[in-house]
Amino acid sequence: MKSIAPIFVLLCALFLNGCASSDCDCCKDKPAPAQAGAASAAKNLFDGKSLAGWKDSGFAGAGETKVEPNFRGQGPVILIEAGQSLSGITFTNPVPKQNFEITLEALKVQGNDFFIGLTFPVAEAHATLVLGGWGGATTGISSIDGLDASENDTTKFLGYDKDKWFRIRMKVTPAKLETWINDEKVVDQDIKERRISMRFGEIESSVPFGIATYQTTTVVRKVEITPVP
Repeated sequence: MKSIAPIFVLLCALFLNGCASSDCDCCKDKPAPAQAGAASAAKNLFDGKSLAGWKDSGFAGAGETKVEPNFRGQGPVILIEAGQSLSGITFTNPVPKQNFEITLEALKVQGNDFFIGLTFPVAEAHATLVLGGWGGATTGISSIDGLDASENDTTKFLGYDKDKWFRIRMKVTPAKLETWINDEKVVDQDIKERRISMRFGEIESSVPFGIATYQTTTVVRKVEITPVP
């Protein structure tokens, strides 16, 4: 009698996606499934111990920026103290220009203006995600077609309570700028044929990637950047 093994192998290869047995003829030589790579591709930009890779942005009258090793018993944070106007830090190492996500968590300690001004590259340009500007509620991206976060298509008015952690995710692709806060999408901006630029002034010291506040004390943790397809 002829062996039916070749037929079995063919059927297994056509209809099954592997099995639990290491003795199966069609599975034993099959490579192990690739592990999910998104998490491992994330680059941590804050080591929890120092400001390695960062520098003071050099804003006039800025508050001090330092590492707080155990903020309110919740672990290490970057503490950006309120200044006369802007305070903040700028990343000194290379960052992607397109197809990436920035994630971080931030908490407003005190102040009534933006607690996060996140500056990031968009191809050869740069922009800033503003959370809580113009009196504490304005949310948006500066600048699009020369219009800042208070007056373009991304403008929203959201509440940012003190002493509350906010999870922030900023995604940059050639087609769009997208932002989520606590998993709620708040920016979904098509940027094809739109002009992206920085708001004129000291905030330009945050280029290419920086975190700033305005007359507001903020703590930041879990700062990561991840390539996306």
